[in-house]
Amino acid sequence: MSPTPKRLAVLGATGSVGRQTLEVVQQLRAQGQAYEVVALAAGTDVVGLAQLARTWNVRHLGLAGPGEAQELRELLGRGVSVVHGPEGLAHLASLPEVDLVVNAVVGAAGLHATLGALRAGKTLALANKESLVIGGELVRGLVRRDDQILPLDSEHAALFQVLRGVGAAEVDRVWITASGGPFRGWSPTDLEGVKPEQALAHPTWRMGPRITIDSATLVNKAFEVIEAHHLFGFAWDRIGVLVHPQCRVHALVELADGSVVAQLSPPDMRLPIQAALTYPERGGPPWARLDLSGLSLTFERVPEGSYPGFWAVLAAGVRGGTAPVVANAVDEVLVAAFLAGKLPFPAIARGLEDILASHRAQPVGDLETVLNADRQAREEAMAFVDRKGTRV
Repeated sequence: MSPTPKRLAVLGATGSVGRQTLEVVQQLRAQGQAYEVVALAAGTDVVGLAQLARTWNVRHLGLAGPGEAQELRELLGRGVSVVHGPEGLAHLASLPEVDLVVNAVVGAAGLHATLGALRAGKTLALANKESLVIGGELVRGLVRRDDQILPLDSEHAALFQVLRGVGAAEVDRVWITASGGPFRGWSPTDLEGVKPEQALAHPTWRMGPRITIDSATLVNKAFEVIEAHHLFGFAWDRIGVLVHPQCRVHALVELADGSVVAQLSPPDMRLPIQAALTYPERGGPPWARLDLSGLSLTFERVPEGSYPGFWAVLAAGVRGGTAPVVANAVDEVLVAAFLAGKLPFPAIARGLEDILASHRAQPVGDLETVLNADRQAREEAMAFVDRKGTRV
């Protein structure tokens, strides 16, 4: 008898993580493992999603808006179900024929998919950081078991793997690592003239534009601390960040007896993706192997006087409520302005500091509160760009 296939919904399928997920699925199937892709969603890439739908023979599809959805229907003809918007993502995430939802959506729209998947009792492989940054309190209220969310970020996937091997009472502190980005060691004066192409040249990882800029400002690492807090339940003072330029150690767990357990692997996103897809088992093929011979590893704390965006967003996470919602929305707007040549690089951090300093955080009790705070923060960020933008 053939094994029952694990049935997937891949949301954000045309992005970097989505495409790598499908690459992993293809390789696992080539190894004789049973996987079926039953739903796919993208943002506005109609042609890309149509190609994937044909390749994988998928009939449940989603896009950002009604125009894109209609265009896809015309491309694929009858026999497909095409939904749109955040509500469409939630629908795909809760389909009865889906076992595992891969949420690789970029942006706040991914929160709807996360909530939909959890409400439906699905296992969620999560790469959409906004789900936990802006909706962590809502997400935690829906989680039914400690392995319902399988993190896809390399750092959180590493923590998940290490923590499953130790008892909760044995853990003193956890650490996630950061490369330091392309401007590690640069002075504030040097950063004033940074151009988008410089900030997009990450020394190790190949990612989407926003997360690459967030890695340059280290804002992404502050978001990851917020994610770790909600995913694993650790107090803020028990989650640390170490700058580790080699990007081989992704997380460390410091135990009560003073020993440290770490997870090491090459910087390849397909490794945490495969670990999530095959959970609770670990199997091949190996996408890359770590050669320890001659490998030098260094670690340092995040300097207090550097990466002001990191410290501003981390403080917002500790404040809680709507503060992380505002941090995420403001960062998204300011990063887009920088990439468009409308804002100098250091203004990303300055904008975060200014807007967060004036924000009066409110408790998050429902999705409407999150969406209202998100909308207002974007308006404030656009006003900041209008005031502070100096470049053409």
